[in-house]
Amino acid sequence: MANFEKSQIENLLKSVIDPNHGLDLVAAKSVKAITIDGANVSVRLELGYPANSTIEALTEAVKQQLKTLPDIGSVFVDINVKILSHAVQQALKPQPNVKNIIAVASGKGGVGKSTTAVNIALALVAEGATVGILDADIYGPSIPTMLGISNYPTSLDKKTMMPNMAHGLQTMSIGYMVPAEQAMIWRGPMVTNALLQLLKETNWNDLDYLIIDLPPGTGDIQLTLSQQIPVSGAIIVTTPQDIALIDAQRGLAMFQKVNVPVLGIVENMSLHICSNCGHEEAIFGSGGGAAMAEINKVELLGSLPLDRSIREYADSGVPTVIADPDSRAAQIYKEIARKTAAKLALRAKDFTTRFPNIIVQNT
Repeated sequence: MANFEKSQIENLLKSVIDPNHGLDLVAAKSVKAITIDGANVSVRLELGYPANSTIEALTEAVKQQLKTLPDIGSVFVDINVKILSHAVQQALKPQPNVKNIIAVASGKGGVGKSTTAVNIALALVAEGATVGILDADIYGPSIPTMLGISNYPTSLDKKTMMPNMAHGLQTMSIGYMVPAEQAMIWRGPMVTNALLQLLKETNWNDLDYLIIDLPPGTGDIQLTLSQQIPVSGAIIVTTPQDIALIDAQRGLAMFQKVNVPVLGIVENMSLHICSNCGHEEAIFGSGGGAAMAEINKVELLGSLPLDRSIREYADSGVPTVIADPDSRAAQIYKEIARKTAAKLALRAKDFTTRFPNIIVQNT
């Protein structure tokens, strides 16, 4: 009868690479238990990110690797997900009821940042996480249109707001409270105060991730976010063209200066495929996102095509991940979401909420 050592099992697990962050299961500390009963082996794995789309494939990959052991009996693999809070910048503490805040930014407008943010948020929901999205573009809120919501948020206590729900996503935007035709003629302090109110006076319900869709540039809102809002990581959205990359580089540099880790870059509008003839053309150039990722030593999380349906779905209030979940674009959004969450899962954890508050009282 076979008599295996735990080290043999661990060595085999070292050869199984998690495709979402690129590390083997042992290096990623995903292996939580190995049980050996004669020739039978059980392995319990824990992922720090949502991965509904890939858990089955990962389970099978582990089983196939373990079955290479001579005379092995049954193989049982159990994979569960546990999403934790991660460290934030400076001396800030995580937002109550929000484990992780991820900022989605771009150096300039017109690169599809908001569409990308909404679809990433919905992709995280599809992968099994509890997710919210905060529209931080006070001057030009687009989240209400993209999610097909126009109703004013409700309040149960007359002090705080309940997030509007859309496709399983908790959402908040100034656009819910201001008519679409009304111009927001506010100075910087009013804008930053509005952002902080939207964040802190919304009753977020036990979020694993809150996606903040930032306005373009590196102005007041970005400064407020970096100094007063606890951010676990950031995503930079760009197109391949040089002018967009120059501005995106500025946005990336801003996060580096304020010690917010950049989890990766998303290249939008990377390739146009003609809907009539199928001809592929790199209208905005090619390779820009990959080059930027290499220079800054961050990951290119994914490249999205210039696809008319992405725009049409967003305009209709039912984004791609919901409207056409099996499409190529939806699969790319889900891959980006998994990689983003997996990269974050490898970073330092936040333990401040695990310790009780100590109160000294005179009796």
